[in-house]
Amino acid sequence: GLRYWKAFWLRRTFNPQCTNMDEMRPRLVYISNSKNVQISGVHLKDSPFWTTHLYKCERVKMLDLRITSPGKPVKAPSTDALDIDACRDILVKNCYMSVNDDAIALKGGKGPHADKDPNNGGNANIIIEDCVFGFCHSAVTCGSESLHNRNIVFRNSTVTDAQRLLWLKMRPDTPQNYEYITVDNIKGNARNFIYIKPWTQFFDLKGEKEIRRSAAGHIRMSNIQFECTELFNIDKSDQYSLNAFTFENLDIQAKNKLSISKEQIPGLKIHNVIINGKKP
Repeated sequence: GLRYWKAFWLRRTFNPQCTNMDEMRPRLVYISNSKNVQISGVHLKDSPFWTTHLYKCERVKMLDLRITSPGKPVKAPSTDALDIDACRDILVKNCYMSVNDDAIALKGGKGPHADKDPNNGGNANIIIEDCVFGFCHSAVTCGSESLHNRNIVFRNSTVTDAQRLLWLKMRPDTPQNYEYITVDNIKGNARNFIYIKPWTQFFDLKGEKEIRRSAAGHIRMSNIQFECTELFNIDKSDQYSLNAFTFENLDIQAKNKLSISKEQIPGLKIHNVIINGKKP
C-alpha cells in the first residue's frame, strides 16, 4: 500500500479538499451481497484503502485475524480494519486490529436522502468479542457514512493506545439512528472513552436547506476498567438528540472528567461508577 499512501498525501498537498474518489485506491478484501461467509487465520496488512469491506452481507464470521497498517513513518490513510456496510448477523472474534483509521467502522450511506437509496442500508446484530485493539482512531465507530445501527455488542476485549473507545459520528446532512449499542467488559486505555460530536467533513445537503436530525439512544457501557484523557467527550447539539445512556460498573482513571447530565442526555443512568478512585 505504500505507493498509494504516498500518492494520496502528495495529492493532499496541492488539493487539501481531495476525497478518496479523487485518489482512488483498492481495498484489500471486498465481499458483497453474500451469505454464510467465514474469513479466518490470516494477516491482512498494509492495505491501500479500507482493509476489509463487507457490503450487504449476512451471517459472516471474521475469526482469528490480524489486521494492521502503519501510522508512521508514512501514515496509511483510510485503512479501516473492518468496514461493515449495510450488513446483519456479523461476528468478529479473536482478532487483533491496529490501523491508521477506525478499527471497526459501521457504515451504510450518507446524504439527505440516503435512507431512500436502495444501495444503502443499516447494520443489525453485530457482535465484536475477544478482540485486541492497538493504535487506531477508534475501536468501534458509527459513521461517518452511516444510517441505522441497531443491536451492536462490543465485549470482552482489550484496547491499547486508541484515540477513542466508542465514537458516534453525527452527520448533519444525513438522517442517522444509532440504538441499542452495548460496550461491556473492556480493559485498557484510549485518549477518549466516549466521543460524540457533529461530523461535517464533505458536508453536503445537495441543495436542500434543512439539516437532517440524527439520534443515538439506548447506549450502554458497563464493566469497564480504563484509563483515558477525556472521559465523556460529548457535545450537546441541536443537530441530534441523545437519550437513554447507561454507564454502570466503571472504574476509570481520567485526566479530564467532562461531566454529563440528564439535561444533556434524557434518561441518563449512572450506577457504580468510580472516577479516579471516587464516585462522581
